[in-house]
Amino acid sequence: FCFAQSVAMASGTALVYDEEMTTHKLLWSDPICDIEVPERLSSSYEQLKCYHVVERCVHVPSRLGSEEEILLVHSSEHLEVAKSTQTMNEEELKRVSENYDAFFFHPSTYRCARLAVGATLQLVDAVMSGKVHNGMALVRPPGHHSQRNAANGFCLFNNVAIAAEYAKLKYGLQRILIVDWDVHHGQGIQYIFEEDPSVLYFSWHRYEHQEFWPSLKESDYDAVGLGKGKGFNINLPWNKVGMGNSDYLAVFFHVLLPVAFEFNPELVIVSSGYDSAIGDPEGQMNATPEVFAHLTHFLMQLANGKLCVILEGGYHLKSLAESVCMTVKTLLGDPVPQIT
Repeated sequence: FCFAQSVAMASGTALVYDEEMTTHKLLWSDPICDIEVPERLSSSYEQLKCYHVVERCVHVPSRLGSEEEILLVHSSEHLEVAKSTQTMNEEELKRVSENYDAFFFHPSTYRCARLAVGATLQLVDAVMSGKVHNGMALVRPPGHHSQRNAANGFCLFNNVAIAAEYAKLKYGLQRILIVDWDVHHGQGIQYIFEEDPSVLYFSWHRYEHQEFWPSLKESDYDAVGLGKGKGFNINLPWNKVGMGNSDYLAVFFHVLLPVAFEFNPELVIVSSGYDSAIGDPEGQMNATPEVFAHLTHFLMQLANGKLCVILEGGYHLKSLAESVCMTVKTLLGDPVPQIT
């Protein structure tokens, strides 16, 4: 009886999506940034509708993240710069954007980034309060590269890092697992938590012996955290492209899951970039969308199923949309598809 009751309390999968986040876009020509398009969100959402997945989810409205919430992770200087861009003209926006590595501002960027933070926190609240079992937030701009004092790699505010700090503060959590399956290293998350043993951060990423962006020494396998956080940072650098389903599953079975079960998290947050899927120009990997169903399924066995999936990268629209659908269908409890 008690078991049935606890299951009844938290059932369902939340989906957080706000069309307003598609208003952030590149206004000038930039061959590095031109892949981060509004259609990344809209086409993913359309595909979910196409598969009749949207109506099966619990709709959780987005909201604007507050300044206080953003300051859990970022400096007030960074917040002020972001805020100041709302009234800038194109020339000024371009100038500010050039201060950062691979980032662009639009007059709506600050508002969209606040919505991305708020949507992420809405999902955390829905899951932690037991309103739903798990869920996904379709957000942009993404977050995992942004640092305390800098935008970086299409990211303005670090959505997932803010979510982890927020969950610790509001729900008193002592163990949070962040799984970053985006094809780039989320160095922003690493920097924020590298001395923090309450957050276990795992990232696999295209590295190619430091040749691939962000080309940092600290993205290598020997960066394991600092001080009290030593051992709570796990980097798995891919030194060649073309990794497939078996590679991804092998890493989960042999590296991530044994550590994750030992860590025994109270909440799992995924920095869910799909540039690690087949067809993506950034990743050049061969894992098919189906693999994300399996990865999601394994993570659902942790933290009593409390799983928050937050969109990061993914630049091949078809591959991205299919991968998003595979993830959400698995969160809903659909059987995982067979993979080769």
